[in-house]
Amino acid sequence: MSDALVCPACPRHCTLSGGMTGACFARRNTGGRIEGINYALITSIALDPIEKKPLFHFHPGTRILSVGSFGCNLKCPFCQNHDISQAGYGMTETEKLTPHDLLEIALQARREDGNIGVAFTYNEPLTGFEYVKDCEVLLKENDLCTAVVTNGCFEDEILQEILPYTDAFNIDLKGFSQKAYDVYGGDLETVKRFIVSAAGTSHVEITSLIVPGINDSLSEMKEEAEWIASIDPEIPLHINRYFPRYRYSKAPTPVNLLFGMKDAAGRYLENVYVGNV
Repeated sequence: MSDALVCPACPRHCTLSGGMTGACFARRNTGGRIEGINYALITSIALDPIEKKPLFHFHPGTRILSVGSFGCNLKCPFCQNHDISQAGYGMTETEKLTPHDLLEIALQARREDGNIGVAFTYNEPLTGFEYVKDCEVLLKENDLCTAVVTNGCFEDEILQEILPYTDAFNIDLKGFSQKAYDVYGGDLETVKRFIVSAAGTSHVEITSLIVPGINDSLSEMKEEAEWIASIDPEIPLHINRYFPRYRYSKAPTPVNLLFGMKDAAGRYLENVYVGNV
């Protein structure tokens, strides 16, 4: 494996020999360089209410053009977008949209429908951070907003590539224990560092999907909320209900548990919401 390279993007640090693709299905060692093979390959595009991201405190009441590709570095057994997040090159239908193509679509949507910008979402957008950055540079030059919906399980050098151009993040905090992240193949401390860095310059909202048997502890939610408050008590927290999806068939999260978590988090945070109920 003399031609092998270590992918620096996320804590998995996949060792990839020539032509090999990482666990995310989206980054490959091509000719001695690791790159995103999902560059400009779009699986989903729609004009969404900003609240759907969810971003409740970032230009509320507006709409934003949402785009996604394929691939994800985590392996959540309940993923609602598994058909694209757990797909690789050639495994799902795509449309090629260069950064300039996407800019033109966003500008047309602004003229016709009041679009405020672009949100990179649906799959894990930072598996193709090069595309996100290239698009964001053009979008900012044309006074369009940028948002990234991410699991946040990426190294700081990747975040720094897009941070100067990203107006808002929704970051998925999938639990507040490494035991929970072991289910997904992620690293809690990496996500925490990501959140701290992002909140230093951009608007940040956090989503926690409460999944029975994984992260449904009230005491864990208390710890999570207290930690978020130590960054900024005004950071919005979205506590969302799980429903059976993909490979996880447990019953949906009890609604009374979600509201109990909202009460616990509300002791520390000023903006706590329950979703998917």
